[in-house]
Amino acid sequence: MNEIKILSPATVANVSCGFDVLGFCLDNIGDEMVIRKTKVKGIKITKIEGYNLPFETELNVAGVSALAMINDANPDCGFEIEIYKKIKPGSGIGSSAASAAGSVWAMNELLGKPYNATQLTAFAMKGEALASGSEHADNLAPALFGGFTLVKSTTPLQILEIPTPSELYATIIHPEIEIKTADSRAILPKKIELKNAITQWANVGSLIHAMHTNDYNLLSNSLNDVIVEPHRSKLIPHFDSVKSESLKTGALGVGISGSGPSIFALSKGKEKAEAVAQAMKNVYSKTNINFNVYVSKINTQGMKII
Repeated sequence: MNEIKILSPATVANVSCGFDVLGFCLDNIGDEMVIRKTKVKGIKITKIEGYNLPFETELNVAGVSALAMINDANPDCGFEIEIYKKIKPGSGIGSSAASAAGSVWAMNELLGKPYNATQLTAFAMKGEALASGSEHADNLAPALFGGFTLVKSTTPLQILEIPTPSELYATIIHPEIEIKTADSRAILPKKIELKNAITQWANVGSLIHAMHTNDYNLLSNSLNDVIVEPHRSKLIPHFDSVKSESLKTGALGVGISGSGPSIFALSKGKEKAEAVAQAMKNVYSKTNINFNVYVSKINTQGMKII
């Protein structure tokens, strides 16, 4: 196989209480990428559609992660990358992670899978660092592993796969405003109260237990963020209304996707997730802000060959 076309999925990071460590993978929402082997060594980005991104390998997250991989693998070939960008940069659903993870996953397939998902995540973190200024894996891991993941540590890199209840669906609303990750990090407090820290790590622990035991009630009670959301939600217009209306409609929990502006809700069953989507639309349709809404089953596969 000398060429492969993939869907590199969108992802939701943080998942309320799991700031910088939890994430999950979305289904049928993502970037398409074509990667092919070339006789000339190195990495070359030959086509980008959808958004205006740099073609220079060292300035493109897909290129940077690909370079990290070939510097380690030293294959007797090079690679060309085509990016059909469907995830808007800055949308809060893992746009840069999709590019960074997609290139290394596809190259690994073409080379006969010499690397495992954790190793691929490490390469992709180099690309993610170009976009955000730091190496983090909370979006990359679910894209490469599929389903829910928890980043146990980054040095050494250790990623845990969390089982996903079979009826769990996500609803995402993406208001078309820009929130820079650097700005959303800058407003976070440097110190937190001990009582809030205790609440937060109790929520993370109970959320993981809920995922293992298919306990939707416990899952709902665990999707609370007392540390990050109170600050970041101020950057997202109508966040409180979207959260309130979604919960009234029956969502298990609502939170900020990544650093925003997208907002996610988790629901039991597709019918409930669709109803939550309508509730979200009702809030934003009364504003002058354009938006997109998606309903997705949790994607337990991750990357897909098209």
